[in-house]
Amino acid sequence: MWGAPAEPADSYYEVRPECTDVPVTKFKIKPGKTLSVRKWQTSFAPDGQLDIGKTLNRIHRGGIHPTIRGEVWEFLLGCFDPKSTYEEREQLRQQRREQYQKWKNDCREIFPVVGSGQFITAPVITEDVGDGPNSTEIVQELINRGPLDKKIIDWLLLLHQIGLDVKRTDRSLVFYEKQENLSKLWDILAVYAWIDTDVGYCQGMSDLCSPMIILLDDEADSFWCFERLMRRLRGNFRCTESSVGVEAQLSHLAAVTQVIDPKLHQHLETLGGGDYLFAVRMLMVLFRREFSFCDSLYLWEMMWALEYDPDLFYLYEEPTPSLEESKKKAKSMRHYGKFERENMKIKTDEAPLPISVFLVASVLKEKSTKLLHEARGLDDVVK
Repeated sequence: MWGAPAEPADSYYEVRPECTDVPVTKFKIKPGKTLSVRKWQTSFAPDGQLDIGKTLNRIHRGGIHPTIRGEVWEFLLGCFDPKSTYEEREQLRQQRREQYQKWKNDCREIFPVVGSGQFITAPVITEDVGDGPNSTEIVQELINRGPLDKKIIDWLLLLHQIGLDVKRTDRSLVFYEKQENLSKLWDILAVYAWIDTDVGYCQGMSDLCSPMIILLDDEADSFWCFERLMRRLRGNFRCTESSVGVEAQLSHLAAVTQVIDPKLHQHLETLGGGDYLFAVRMLMVLFRREFSFCDSLYLWEMMWALEYDPDLFYLYEEPTPSLEESKKKAKSMRHYGKFERENMKIKTDEAPLPISVFLVASVLKEKSTKLLHEARGLDDVVK
């Protein structure tokens, strides 16, 4: 209602009373600005087609009401085409749920803890398969069937690390006091590691997946939302002994900072931080560790709305004649996010920089005076 006071969003993500050091949420639900349940529902045509331009404008103004976040995110992340109908989306949702269940069953056949409501934090297997004390009865049974292939070994080696990270993820939230929610997070990450053999699992991915489980009731729907987010970010997690996945973004961050604040850039170089590695965490997990839970979600949806491309759904789906035909249909510029519109004006073959690079640069610019006068080493910069 217009004129009503802004409502704090903390109550939607309850924090355990003993966790007193959790950052205070600054995001407030603003009537008339935040995308409300009513405004969201009126954005759909009778057959279910969504006016995405209208939705983006509302998100730009005040974010998304927590009660509808999950379903709005499914569109922002490209799970669904805004021009699809209710019936088409329901059909696609069922297909995806079946696919996720199939992958989960495949994982359960190898390691029955998957889908059991439990998860593990101790190593399942050692590098020298079957020879160490950590070789469980389950693994021994697998070995007895015949030699394990590399994909299975690599996956089994990841499972305990996923479990350790699950135990540490968002533990200040009451939601994760329930064992079933912890195991759901572990199951999703384990299944993802099974299907994405290139990236597998890396620390930080649990921070990206956790909100999906909190916002969406169905485990499979949470998985697909996370999978779509990883399509954007999986390059960040490709690390080798000589480079990190976000190296290109760090290089661009250095270039941007050098332009907007040459003195700060020079100071960081003097401190040995010219490679900007201190910003890796911010870029990899999109500020999840820097802000409160609620504020980080607000930041994410603002970025996704600004970067939104109406062809996102088609980029992620297997091409078919009907999809190709739909993709060719002209789209109004209002269906694109504001940041994406600006990128479209720049004629270049290079992929546009993600908005997160500019966000980190703006943080550095805002803290420039403090960094110049108080930072005497890289630890100070991080702090």
